Amino acid sequence: MHDTYFLLVCVVVLATIFDFINGFHDTANAIATSVSTRVLSPRTAVIMAAILNLAGALTGTAVAKTVGAGLVDAHYVTQVTVVSALLSAIIWDLITWYFGLPTSSSHALLASIVGASVATAGTEVIIEKGVYKVLTALIISPVVGFILGFLLMLFLMWLFGRKPIATVNSLFNRLQIASAAYMAFSHGSNDAQKTMGIITMALISYYKLPDFNVPMWVMILCAVAMALGTAIGGWRIIKTLGMRLVHLQPIHGFAAEASAATVIEIASRIGLPLSTTHIISSTILGVGATKRLSAVRWGIAKNIVMAWILTLPVCVILAWLIYKALILVV
Repeated sequence: MHDTYFLLVCVVVLATIFDFINGFHDTANAIATSVSTRVLSPRTAVIMAAILNLAGALTGTAVAKTVGAGLVDAHYVTQVTVVSALLSAIIWDLITWYFGLPTSSSHALLASIVGASVATAGTEVIIEKGVYKVLTALIISPVVGFILGFLLMLFLMWLFGRKPIATVNSLFNRLQIASAAYMAFSHGSNDAQKTMGIITMALISYYKLPDFNVPMWVMILCAVAMALGTAIGGWRIIKTLGMRLVHLQPIHGFAAEASAATVIEIASRIGLPLSTTHIISSTILGVGATKRLSAVRWGIAKNIVMAWILTLPVCVILAWLIYKALILVV
């Protein structure tokens, strides 16, 4: 018979590890453009991002409820299900981090939840309405980010196009610090909540709780874990996003970060778990496209998109396989 309490402890530990890895894997989301434009040093940018990730993670639980109760029927979920989902997401995050690919931790986790749950109880465990809602948000949000980044950059070009370059750079050197802070805050408000949802799902399964309410200790644990991960930083991905994708000036960095943070923050308030990696990547591409299409290094962008497309099926299958393996030994 399974030692379910031991497995619950494993879930909390693995979820904390995932949140930590998510922090350093997604550090680039908040600070890549600031580092690329030389507005902030890497050290200063990472410290700022860690503090604001922590603050953002404590601002709500709407996304946590979507992740923990909106994708699969929690009554069918076991501790082994959650452990399998976390292991799958962690493995994929580490693989993509090693190769410097800014893939989505959100896609990895959400796909892994579905894969492990199907392995546990079959396809009837899936809440189709919730899955369609999340998939729609994950697919449409990068398009919205691209368009918003493009339009905001066009507006800024119209507004400041005739100003001296030195004046524009001086202004946006300061404004980009604010936009980077906004981006870091929004990242924490969306991404840390996903792990809160996972831990709460496990607690509901173990204690047979009737309602989905995220305990305060879970919020604090996930917020601190993500902040610590962010403090370490993901320098491979910072290089890909901030220095190889498109050449940015401070005004471009401001437009990309402000656009991305706005999309993410709105989604967090209405409970949509977005991919922060997708959003900042798409806004950078949108901003870069206003200069000229050749300014964007589309070959690198293509590689990133391929990594995104791979994440969903790979993590569904990986989580399914991990569950089947674990169920034989626990």
